Amino acid sequence: MTRHRSPLVGFAAASDPRFADLQRLVEPTHLLPADLLPGARSVVSFFLPFECGVVIANMAHREKVATEWARAYVETNALINGITARLIETLAGYGVRAATMPATHNFDPVTLVSRWSHKSVAVIAGLGSFGLHHLVITDAGCAGRFGSLVLDADLPVTRAEPVERCLYYYDGSCVECIHACPVAALSEAGAIDKQRCWERLLNITQQFAHLGTADVCGKCSLGPCALESAV
Repeated sequence: MTRHRSPLVGFAAASDPRFADLQRLVEPTHLLPADLLPGARSVVSFFLPFECGVVIANMAHREKVATEWARAYVETNALINGITARLIETLAGYGVRAATMPATHNFDPVTLVSRWSHKSVAVIAGLGSFGLHHLVITDAGCAGRFGSLVLDADLPVTRAEPVERCLYYYDGSCVECIHACPVAALSEAGAIDKQRCWERLLNITQQFAHLGTADVCGKCSLGPCALESAV
């Protein structure tokens, strides 16, 4: 069973205008909190960082994905779905309605863009900032998985000052994620070739079919921001 380091949790108001901005910045059809739950008032985001051993295992080969990493991806997605399902059930007992989206595979199969980006939600909830690799870097790094929950109760908003955690965006000193990508899907311009990345993930899925749906690589997340903020 995959082990994790201490989780991170952040809160945002469902009315935060940055959610509407996602329809301009990410995808016009990106859902708003109220689309998930009419009457939504708060959004909870949480991050489950992988233990160090999982990260080290995936560093062993430039292209080959470690079994530990693939297993961590599958098991953590299942754990997140279980956590949110249990929270929804528990909150209902207190008269609080809640809703969520699955930890993964909630994206458009053509554009490969999420209809509800757990990573973008995490940024709005104050958990971190995006890096050059299009992953969210938290105080516990970027090697892990995000989940989120929308509910119709007020929660104290996480007040986090914008902090740059990516070395490239901070001072241009790191492009390890670009060099680490086995299919050259990343660039210093900040672009990502999602189709090229996705094709690699589909190949990896076949390799780890015995574990479940392990469409994961993670090589871009193994740099200085893997386990902590790089800045």
